[in-house]
Amino acid sequence: MYILKLKQFVAFVTFCLLVSCGQKQGQLSEIQGKQLEIDDTLVSNDSISAYIAPFKNRINQVLDSTLAYAPESIPLDDAEHNTSMGNLMADIVFAETAPVFKTQTGKDLDFVVLNRGGIRSIISKGNVSARNAFEIMPFENYISVVELNGSAVRKLITFLMEASRVHPIAGMQIVLNKNGGLESVDIQGSPFDETRNYYVATSDYLVQGGPSIGFFNDMVNVTDTGYLLRNAIIDHFKKIDTVKSSVDNRFIQLK
Repeated sequence: MYILKLKQFVAFVTFCLLVSCGQKQGQLSEIQGKQLEIDDTLVSNDSISAYIAPFKNRINQVLDSTLAYAPESIPLDDAEHNTSMGNLMADIVFAETAPVFKTQTGKDLDFVVLNRGGIRSIISKGNVSARNAFEIMPFENYISVVELNGSAVRKLITFLMEASRVHPIAGMQIVLNKNGGLESVDIQGSPFDETRNYYVATSDYLVQGGPSIGFFNDMVNVTDTGYLLRNAIIDHFKKIDTVKSSVDNRFIQLK
């Protein structure tokens, strides 16, 4: 009899636990908050400031160390179809990505396309540091290599022609006639061949955005290089003494 009552008690307790676990969670009905004004009346905490000082000093030391020198400022909006800063960025991505992509896949990079909005600063005349790279590319964007067939490359060329902003390219030359129509396209010094596939280095932001951004509507394959775009900039600055760039004939319109 005792054992039966014990079993009944255990069953009752188990039932109560199951019922309590099955109850609905409360729903958030209101959030209250207030704005805290940050001004010069706030004082720093000396102990916290002292704790982070060594880390802050080390970061500033790394960011502000000189990597190269720019004899002239490199602007971002100094021409209609290609710009000095855009050309520099595209050339850096091509130079630093091509050997990485070759090692990873055994294939050759054909050209580079970046988005104008991804370049957030110019390079001013004077010393060039890692901090400049963070100013130019503050986003955690990686370099991807997209395989496109000839038809997709033609659509990309049309997009670049019709875009309201000057998007950086490298490894490709686009020539427009005096009326704005397409005169010719060369990739790696050879006429564009719509029957073959091409490998295009770009930002993973554009790859993920796809048709919503307008760059890559159709992709055969994508290779994630694992290479931060910002790191490519820093690596390039470390290899050169002087940072130079100018407007050239990679994207022009005939007069």
